Amino acid sequence: MAKKYTQTQQVIDTLRSNGGYATLGNLYHLVDTTSWGTKTPNESIRRIVQKSNEFFRIQPGLWALEEVREEVMRKFDIQSKEASEDERFTHGYYQGLIIEIGKMKHFMTYVPAQDQNRKFLEKPLIQICSTVQLPDFARKELANRAKTVDVIWFNERIMPNSFFEVEHSTDIQNSITKFCDLQDFNSRFIIVAPQNRKAQFDKVISRTAFKDFKERVSFSSYEAILKQYELMCAAQRNEGFI
Repeated sequence: MAKKYTQTQQVIDTLRSNGGYATLGNLYHLVDTTSWGTKTPNESIRRIVQKSNEFFRIQPGLWALEEVREEVMRKFDIQSKEASEDERFTHGYYQGLIIEIGKMKHFMTYVPAQDQNRKFLEKPLIQICSTVQLPDFARKELANRAKTVDVIWFNERIMPNSFFEVEHSTDIQNSITKFCDLQDFNSRFIIVAPQNRKAQFDKVISRTAFKDFKERVSFSSYEAILKQYELMCAAQRNEGFI
């Protein structure tokens, strides 16, 4: 008697054909759930990777097969337990998610040339963003400040819609000061960081130096960025955007 082809095995086979890893957002697209008989296939996929010992979590929303753990970690240059390797990967991971969200929103996406070889999964950021050359939208002094921002979304008029700084462990005040220098643009300014840094953000943004600007700077946790990415991936699969 043939062994039943389970949903878990289907997810395993999908990951095997995708290099042994995938974001949940990608799994929502890659796994063929048409025969699953559920109205919530994405939740089923999430439950499978979270509960089965066949999978392990690399980052929130990023899962891999236990059978190829060493190979996958080698691909991501995080073979050791050194904090510097983990921080480098984490920074590139969230830069990449912000780029992917921007692309789904039809923005031109920019990352600094100095970050072009930083990886989102296996791909250097230069391969997934629109440009590493800052568009000519400001005078030289402001352009010099803007060109080091971690991610910028530009609208169809090549004006900045949103500035993002990923702050895993570095000084949040430096990024807010940079944003302050760019405040004359009608843009959003967003600090992206672990949730446990929210108190530090609140302390910095409440300083007198930023009192006329603080309402324009927002904090977005890693979890919030990931949730938006996954929701947009799911929406593209199910219905698309209008």
